[in-house]
Amino acid sequence: METSPDYDLSAATWHKSSYSDGSGGNCLEVADGHPAVVPVRDSKNPHGPKLVFRASAWKPFVENLKRH
Repeated sequence: METSPDYDLSAATWHKSSYSDGSGGNCLEVADGHPAVVPVRDSKNPHGPKLVFRASAWKPFVENLKRH
């Protein structure tokens, strides 16, 4: 995991999970357009801190979540 100041996310397009129930609960959003990394933010605090994960780590993480 890396912090996002090294990445310009000002024009990022954020997407909420399709598993989100829409009630404004605990949801993460991810940004497209960064092939090597996956920027992540809290949907309740879009101007707050963002985390940036290497894509090579994010993919196995999501696959593991789908299995459980």
